[in-house]
Amino acid sequence: MTERRPPNIVFVMTDQQRFDTIAAAGFDYMDTPNLDRMAREGVLFSHMYVTSPSCAPSRASLFTGLYPHTNGVFRNDENWTHSWVGRMAEAGYHCVNIGKMHTSAFEDSFGFHERHVVENKDRDTPRLPFYLDNWDKALWTRGYEKPSRVTYRRRADYRERLGAFIWELPADLHPDNFVPQMACMWLDRYPTDEPFFLQIGIPGPHPPYDPTQDYVDRYAGRDLPMPIRDRAAMAAEPEALRALREQHLKVDHDAVVHLADPGEAQLRRQREHYFANVSMIDTQMGNLIEALERRGVLDDTIVIFTSDHGDCLGDHGHSQKWTMYEQSVRVPAIVWAPGRIEGGRTVGDLVSLFDFAPTILDLGGVTPPRWMEARSLAPYLAGDAVEPRSHIFAEHAGDRILSGTEFMTMVRDERWKLVHFVDSDEGQLFDLESDPHEIHDRWNDPECGTIRQRLKDAILAWRIRSSVTTQGWTEALDRGTGRTPASNRGRRRDG
Repeated sequence: MTERRPPNIVFVMTDQQRFDTIAAAGFDYMDTPNLDRMAREGVLFSHMYVTSPSCAPSRASLFTGLYPHTNGVFRNDENWTHSWVGRMAEAGYHCVNIGKMHTSAFEDSFGFHERHVVENKDRDTPRLPFYLDNWDKALWTRGYEKPSRVTYRRRADYRERLGAFIWELPADLHPDNFVPQMACMWLDRYPTDEPFFLQIGIPGPHPPYDPTQDYVDRYAGRDLPMPIRDRAAMAAEPEALRALREQHLKVDHDAVVHLADPGEAQLRRQREHYFANVSMIDTQMGNLIEALERRGVLDDTIVIFTSDHGDCLGDHGHSQKWTMYEQSVRVPAIVWAPGRIEGGRTVGDLVSLFDFAPTILDLGGVTPPRWMEARSLAPYLAGDAVEPRSHIFAEHAGDRILSGTEFMTMVRDERWKLVHFVDSDEGQLFDLESDPHEIHDRWNDPECGTIRQRLKDAILAWRIRSSVTTQGWTEALDRGTGRTPASNRGRRRDG
């Protein structure tokens, strides 16, 4: 019997997509027919949590299989040291990145044979490193100015929009169309037949929230969930989170002018645009599936869909991410491979986004290194019995935006979530069973003292075990293991 060839793996990651944005996952206000199909025919992970609620720390954690406190990437624009993609290349995969990965440096190979980089939607600020990506070049070639906070500030209603605008350039130049269509073009044109690992980084629905009008029209009149805005709870948030909210009120990050007291119509418009942006991405997922069919490899391909973190969209008074609320740290996740993975299943266990690191290695027939802190999801995909995680963790070190704390850590078990600030006696403690909207903070509740201490002890035990688990990873890095394929060595500068 001929052994079945290793599967192609298409790994699609959006930017800033919260968990409640797929209809088939239980959120029927969404218009997502292609993701619905993937969820129905694949394996849906309903409780997928990131290891850090911002772009680069989350992605660096995913592409190393290590927590931020181990790999050292706590903030955007901090240098990456390596990724596991090189292991896939050494195993015979042709490894391609199209779109956003948010690596630092932007175009180092990090194990890929090809990189066709598109970065954030809005980089038009002197605080960010200068960089012209593939999307910049396409806009320039067509004679258009790239939409950004600079262009949107020219609008008379800029400060009223909460970052929600209509895309007015040709639809094919919208980044959430441009990147997937570039991936389709690659699938149509790449001439050889070795297995491929194709990472597609879609820049949306990260703000500006700027879908085309036809997708916004789909949400007109729909019954959409409005933000969780309990005034007493917002006023009682820890100082670090109140400082974060004030930061957003002062600075229009990513063309979002955050308001302390937006009206219902403004909040609804922001959500209409955000959800419409997700629907645009859903259409492109359908196009990607069609491209795999055209190439004749759909039956030999595993497609993974997820995101790097979520977006509060005004929940709890917050803009975007940088908090440990569910809308910020919980993301959608689907693994779809008709004929290879038995579908029609939802996994409700607590899982972590960086678990896709050893999972993809396993799917590609590559043994994950023993020092990875992530756990492979392959047993879930095979339908095997799995001992679930008892806790999941996320962390973020203070940066230009989350500047009110040196270090924030989240631990969550099946029922309770605790948020710890290293430099403060304040914190957050939520009973997610009775309080899924995280309104009633039990941090100072004397009846919860034992629970609070138990979860703080779990953080301590996790950090201690982390040092043991990761012993040897720096030596592997020094040897070049898991960094770049042999054909690329010497062509990148070390991080």
